Amino acid sequence: MPLTYGRRTIIYVCLIILILYTISIGVIHNENTRLSDVIPQFREALDARDYSAALQMYRDIHARIVEVPPEKSYSVEKEKQILSDMEGIVDERVRLIEHRIRNNRYMPVMDDRAFLEQMKEMTGASLSTWLSELAEEFLLGTIEKPTLHFIFEQIGDYSNVESFATPLQREIDNIEISRGDIQTAENLFMDEEYISAAIKYISVLESTDGFVHAYADRRLSDLKEVMYTPIMEECDTLLDNYRYYSAEAILSDMATIFPEDQRIQAKLLEATTNTDLVTQYTGQIEVICVKPLIADKELAFSVSGSSTTESFYLTTDEFRKILQSLYERDYILIDAHSIVDMSNDTFLLDKNLMIPADKKPLVIIVENVNYTAYLNEKGFCTRLVINDQGQVSGEYRNAAGQKVVSRSAEAIGIVDAFVESNPDFSFDGTKGVISLTGYETVFGYITDADQIDDRNSALTAMGLPQENPSEEEIEQNREKVTELIQKLKDTGWVFASSTYGFINANDSSLQVIQADTEKWLNQVAPLTGEVDMLVYPNGNFIKGSDMRCVYLKNLGFRIFFGVGSTAYRTFGDNYLYFDRAMMNGDTLRNVNYSRFFDVREIYDESRNKKLNA
Repeated sequence: MPLTYGRRTIIYVCLIILILYTISIGVIHNENTRLSDVIPQFREALDARDYSAALQMYRDIHARIVEVPPEKSYSVEKEKQILSDMEGIVDERVRLIEHRIRNNRYMPVMDDRAFLEQMKEMTGASLSTWLSELAEEFLLGTIEKPTLHFIFEQIGDYSNVESFATPLQREIDNIEISRGDIQTAENLFMDEEYISAAIKYISVLESTDGFVHAYADRRLSDLKEVMYTPIMEECDTLLDNYRYYSAEAILSDMATIFPEDQRIQAKLLEATTNTDLVTQYTGQIEVICVKPLIADKELAFSVSGSSTTESFYLTTDEFRKILQSLYERDYILIDAHSIVDMSNDTFLLDKNLMIPADKKPLVIIVENVNYTAYLNEKGFCTRLVINDQGQVSGEYRNAAGQKVVSRSAEAIGIVDAFVESNPDFSFDGTKGVISLTGYETVFGYITDADQIDDRNSALTAMGLPQENPSEEEIEQNREKVTELIQKLKDTGWVFASSTYGFINANDSSLQVIQADTEKWLNQVAPLTGEVDMLVYPNGNFIKGSDMRCVYLKNLGFRIFFGVGSTAYRTFGDNYLYFDRAMMNGDTLRNVNYSRFFDVREIYDESRNKKLNA
């Protein structure tokens, strides 16, 4: 049957497509075959020392890749792989020669020189990068000058590196001059002393040019990326905790490092608005000390043992009024560490105390915040907790038997709240010293199995149920105490020891003090972190030259607090000693504290013992 015109057309089209497909397959096959031969041919040219031929192969492949528009780059993937393989082959030989020059003082033979020079851009970029890296190593102190000069002498005159190597070689002496400053900056960077590192890099930038300047500029850029977020977070924390002076110092430096940053400028303005001009203070430094406060007066002054409560403790109202009077009399809270340089382990140095003019420095100690069983059900807090607002608070049961959580139930929360209302009562956010024993509990929590027997003996004596936590529960208690301690540290409190067992240190033998101190270091220090202050229980201090005190100093205790109603401090052999003025019912009635307050305005009328006229 004869074919119609339409059918003939379809057959012709199919034949044409088949022919074109066959031709395409052939072309692709031939092209793939040709490409697969490139690397073997490239190796053969190198082995035959025909470097110009090898270089031309490289350039041909490179040209094919460059000719293809970006949207069709997928069509030259094989060429890209070949180019990479060529570069790898050349780079392997270059690295071997470089290694021999540096480590074996190898002087390249004619063929190596021909390879390095005649491969032009394939070796020139690698060699230039190597020389730059070596100059950087010299700047950082990991290669010495004679070795560097030797390397430059071997390859510095090659035609494909000479234009880079010659000016760099001229800079070696200038690089040498800057080594100390750059290495100092690098060490500061590594130690995360970011601001000091940045200031050092900026100093280098101001005094150099060329290679060193470029290096310092690059490293400063790296540093600025790393430092900005953590330091600004630190400044936010400082500002949130009223540490305006520390924030101002950091932000002033940050404003130099980031001169155009508006966030830094705004934070700096916030800090400077809340700081005053400081001057050197040379007068007396007052230290006052309180024990846990009476949170429920009705309960405290009605139960048995209230005479002891009358004698040794303050009410929360009395403490609040004392703070208000101290504030009105221009006292300002400081850290005891601010008057002493403890950077050397073997001796202390007096340090100038800088505070706002017309202010008088004051250290507050909150002593023995362990909440022994003796205080349970007597109107005192039984432990510290963090409330729903994230604030450290006291927890107690009132006269009605209800559990109460309140910041105003304990000295720590009262000081925190007072500073929030009156930031200028604290210099740079300082709050006070919290001194801890390890006897029975820490903050009301059993944190070591060693405490259980003492705790239960005390509870039994008070007619209260015993506590027998499991190891898992003890670990949970440690976590709670650690969280409390970190919160307190973040908000301006520092920690001290009151010995493990609240012992009479002066009447104790060296062996007793050693055993007691080891228990404190093993059980309490892991919670508080390292401490360097010791608050002698009841003021029973040991003289600095006594072997018992020498033992304590050798363990890092270098600031000591005794007891005395008037301000007193003295520097001794590797220690600083203060007297602390105890604030309690007995001292309110019997000691003249008129420099702090008018006792008639302070004394709580709820007390059974009335103030003498």
